[in-house]
Amino acid sequence: MSFPRSATPLQDVQRVLCVLAHPDDVDFGSAGTVAGWVDAGIEVGYLLVTRGDAGGFDDTPRELMPALREAEQRAAAAVVGVNHVEFLDGYHDGILTPSIELRRDITAAIRRFRPDRVLTNSPLRRWDRIAGPSHPDHLAAGEAATCAVYPDARNPFTFTDLDLPAWTVREIWYSGGPDPDHVVDITGTYERKLKALRAHVSQTSHLDDLDGLMRQRLAATASAAGLPEGTLAEAFSVFHTA
Repeated sequence: MSFPRSATPLQDVQRVLCVLAHPDDVDFGSAGTVAGWVDAGIEVGYLLVTRGDAGGFDDTPRELMPALREAEQRAAAAVVGVNHVEFLDGYHDGILTPSIELRRDITAAIRRFRPDRVLTNSPLRRWDRIAGPSHPDHLAAGEAATCAVYPDARNPFTFTDLDLPAWTVREIWYSGGPDPDHVVDITGTYERKLKALRAHVSQTSHLDDLDGLMRQRLAATASAAGLPEGTLAEAFSVFHTA
């Protein structure tokens, strides 16, 4: 299963909420694009569903990991100009499900932030890359965020206990899904993306050549889209929600 062809992105977007499963998801998949949005005057906020308590590659005590990764994400967000960073409570890395409770919490965040666009993990698995993009937590976060976008956040009769007015998100961008066809040239913002990734010390310090790895992936994305040699790009699937 794949996504249909992407829609043309809306041109009047003022606010974007990025809803991702783990700290570092937005930076691996989208930080170059986010930096470009911020440069264009768009207000961007992050909502992280978990604090990545099952992450890391060393002997850091498990009880210290959530606070460590929260601090890393806040530092990474600042690199690309994002100041609004929220974390949900009660959800754990590795066992996330698209529950009604998660839909409710994402709905509350949408109704508070009132974004025109939501960027989230893909709810569809990539069979060519099971590891990474197709992590079950990513799929769960993407499914819950999609349900929060429609119908939950826009329906005034859903989650009325939140006491927040309904809000319609007009566009959704998926990161990490199969066959993404909306390509964003991030050559000019790549250094900020790399710096943001390096802020996730617990997740990237074990990589001998993070720069080389990212350049290879992003150059391949650009090349597949027919962009000039030397271009670096991120890719998404984009849909209007009307």
